[in-house]
Amino acid sequence: MSISIIVAVSDNGVIGNNNQLLWRLPDDLKRFKQLTLNHPIIMGRKTFESIGKPLPGRTSIVVTRNPEFNFEGVITVHSLHEAINEAKKIDQEIFIIGGGELYKQAQELTDKLFVTEVKTEIEGDTHFKITDPEGWVETERIVHEADERHVCKFEFVNYIKKGY
Repeated sequence: MSISIIVAVSDNGVIGNNNQLLWRLPDDLKRFKQLTLNHPIIMGRKTFESIGKPLPGRTSIVVTRNPEFNFEGVITVHSLHEAINEAKKIDQEIFIIGGGELYKQAQELTDKLFVTEVKTEIEGDTHFKITDPEGWVETERIVHEADERHVCKFEFVNYIKKGY
Protein backbone atom coordinates (compact mmCIF):
# COMPACT_ATOMS: atom_id res chain seq x y z
CA MET A 1 0.00 0.00 0.00
CA SER A 2 1.15 3.52 -0.78
CA ILE A 3 -0.09 6.80 0.68
CA SER A 4 0.91 9.96 -1.19
CA ILE A 5 0.44 13.65 -0.63
CA ILE A 6 -0.07 15.76 -3.74
CA VAL A 7 0.24 19.52 -3.27
CA ALA A 8 1.10 22.75 -5.10
CA VAL A 9 2.91 25.24 -2.86
CA SER A 10 4.45 28.69 -3.35
CA ASP A 11 8.03 29.54 -2.38
CA ASN A 12 6.72 31.01 0.89
CA GLY A 13 4.68 27.89 1.75
CA VAL A 14 1.22 29.10 0.73
CA ILE A 15 -1.25 26.61 -0.77
CA GLY A 16 -4.50 28.58 -0.61
CA ASN A 17 -6.43 31.62 0.50
CA ASN A 18 -10.11 31.82 1.44
CA ASN A 19 -10.51 28.19 0.38
CA GLN A 20 -9.34 28.93 -3.18
CA LEU A 21 -6.37 27.94 -5.31
CA LEU A 22 -4.15 30.91 -6.05
CA TRP A 23 -2.86 30.15 -9.55
CA ARG A 24 -3.94 28.55 -12.78
CA LEU A 25 -1.36 26.05 -14.00
CA PRO A 26 -2.95 23.74 -16.61
CA ASP A 27 0.01 21.34 -16.69
CA ASP A 28 -0.18 20.99 -12.90
CA LEU A 29 -3.89 20.13 -13.14
CA LYS A 30 -3.05 17.61 -15.89
CA ARG A 31 -0.40 15.98 -13.66
CA PHE A 32 -2.85 15.91 -10.74
CA LYS A 33 -5.39 14.08 -12.90
CA GLN A 34 -2.82 11.63 -14.30
CA LEU A 35 -1.56 10.71 -10.84
CA THR A 36 -4.90 10.46 -9.03
CA LEU A 37 -7.18 8.98 -11.71
CA ASN A 38 -8.66 5.61 -10.68
CA HIS A 39 -7.38 5.98 -7.10
CA PRO A 40 -9.13 7.10 -3.92
CA ILE A 41 -8.51 10.71 -2.92
CA ILE A 42 -8.77 11.91 0.67
CA MET A 43 -9.52 15.55 1.44
CA GLY A 44 -10.83 17.77 4.17
CA ARG A 45 -14.32 19.22 3.98
CA LYS A 46 -13.14 22.72 3.05
CA THR A 47 -11.07 21.34 0.18
CA PHE A 48 -14.08 19.37 -1.02
CA GLU A 49 -16.30 22.46 -0.82
CA SER A 50 -13.76 24.45 -2.85
CA ILE A 51 -13.92 21.76 -5.56
CA GLY A 52 -17.70 21.58 -5.24
CA LYS A 53 -18.26 18.02 -6.46
CA PRO A 54 -16.70 14.56 -6.52
CA LEU A 55 -13.90 14.37 -9.08
CA PRO A 56 -14.66 11.97 -11.95
CA GLY A 57 -12.78 8.68 -12.07
CA ARG A 58 -11.78 8.80 -8.41
CA THR A 59 -13.42 7.85 -5.13
CA SER A 60 -13.67 11.01 -3.03
CA ILE A 61 -13.33 10.53 0.72
CA VAL A 62 -14.08 13.63 2.79
CA VAL A 63 -12.84 14.03 6.36
CA THR A 64 -15.02 16.28 8.51
CA ARG A 65 -15.83 16.83 12.16
CA ASN A 66 -19.37 17.82 11.16
CA PRO A 67 -21.67 14.82 11.81
CA GLU A 68 -24.34 16.43 9.59
CA PHE A 69 -22.12 16.66 6.49
CA ASN A 70 -23.40 14.52 3.64
CA PHE A 71 -22.87 14.85 -0.09
CA GLU A 72 -23.98 12.44 -2.78
CA GLY A 73 -21.14 10.59 -4.44
CA VAL A 74 -18.58 10.92 -1.63
CA ILE A 75 -17.64 8.81 1.37
CA THR A 76 -17.82 10.87 4.56
CA VAL A 77 -15.58 9.99 7.52
CA HIS A 78 -14.55 11.72 10.72
CA SER A 79 -10.80 11.03 10.96
CA LEU A 80 -7.79 10.55 8.73
CA HIS A 81 -7.35 6.97 9.97
CA GLU A 82 -10.96 6.19 9.10
CA ALA A 83 -10.39 7.71 5.64
CA ILE A 84 -7.31 5.57 5.05
CA ASN A 85 -9.19 2.43 6.13
CA GLU A 86 -11.98 3.23 3.66
CA ALA A 87 -9.47 3.98 0.88
CA LYS A 88 -7.62 0.67 1.45
CA LYS A 89 -10.85 -1.18 0.64
CA ILE A 90 -10.81 0.46 -2.81
CA ASP A 91 -7.16 0.52 -3.93
CA GLN A 92 -3.61 0.14 -2.67
CA GLU A 93 -2.58 3.60 -3.91
CA ILE A 94 -4.11 6.46 -1.93
CA PHE A 95 -3.74 10.22 -2.47
CA ILE A 96 -4.22 12.96 0.10
CA ILE A 97 -5.14 16.16 -1.75
CA GLY A 98 -5.60 18.73 1.04
CA GLY A 99 -6.06 20.89 2.84
CA GLY A 100 -3.51 22.25 5.22
CA GLU A 101 -4.66 20.46 8.39
CA LEU A 102 -4.96 17.09 6.69
CA TYR A 103 -1.48 17.48 5.16
CA LYS A 104 -0.04 18.08 8.66
CA GLN A 105 -1.78 15.00 10.07
CA ALA A 106 -0.86 12.81 7.11
CA GLN A 107 2.86 13.42 6.66
CA GLU A 108 4.02 10.81 9.16
CA LEU A 109 1.79 8.22 7.44
CA THR A 110 2.82 9.16 3.91
CA ASP A 111 5.27 7.26 1.68
CA LYS A 112 5.49 9.69 -1.25
CA LEU A 113 5.18 13.41 -1.86
CA PHE A 114 4.24 14.87 -5.23
CA VAL A 115 5.00 18.56 -4.82
CA THR A 116 4.53 21.32 -7.36
CA GLU A 117 6.85 24.13 -6.29
CA VAL A 118 5.25 27.30 -7.65
CA LYS A 119 8.02 29.87 -8.06
CA THR A 120 6.24 32.86 -6.59
CA GLU A 121 5.52 34.40 -3.21
CA ILE A 122 1.88 35.05 -2.51
CA GLU A 123 -0.40 35.94 0.39
CA GLY A 124 -2.55 33.18 1.81
CA ASP A 125 -4.11 31.64 4.88
CA THR A 126 -3.31 27.97 4.26
CA HIS A 127 0.25 26.64 4.27
CA PHE A 128 2.26 23.50 3.63
CA LYS A 129 5.76 22.52 4.60
CA ILE A 130 7.59 19.24 4.76
CA THR A 131 7.73 18.66 8.51
CA ASP A 132 10.83 16.42 8.44
CA PRO A 133 12.88 17.34 5.34
CA GLU A 134 15.68 14.93 6.37
CA GLY A 135 13.22 12.03 6.18
CA TRP A 136 12.67 12.37 2.42
CA VAL A 137 14.70 11.67 -0.72
CA GLU A 138 14.07 13.67 -3.89
CA THR A 139 13.60 11.25 -6.80
CA GLU A 140 12.64 13.56 -9.66
CA ARG A 141 12.51 17.27 -10.52
CA ILE A 142 10.99 18.64 -13.73
CA VAL A 143 11.26 22.38 -14.38
CA HIS A 144 8.47 24.16 -16.26
CA GLU A 145 9.11 27.74 -17.30
CA ALA A 146 6.36 30.36 -17.33
CA ASP A 147 4.65 30.62 -20.71
CA GLU A 148 1.43 31.85 -22.32
CA ARG A 149 -0.60 29.20 -20.40
CA HIS A 150 1.25 29.31 -17.08
CA VAL A 151 1.52 32.54 -15.11
CA CYS A 152 4.78 31.59 -13.41
CA LYS A 153 7.58 29.06 -13.37
CA PHE A 154 6.98 25.85 -11.41
CA GLU A 155 8.74 22.58 -10.73
CA PHE A 156 7.33 19.10 -10.24
CA VAL A 157 9.31 17.50 -7.40
CA ASN A 158 8.77 13.91 -6.29
CA TYR A 159 10.00 12.51 -2.98
CA ILE A 160 9.94 9.11 -1.31
CA LYS A 161 10.25 8.54 2.41
CA LYS A 162 13.68 7.26 3.42
CA GLY A 163 13.46 3.52 3.94
CA TYR A 164 10.35 3.11 1.76
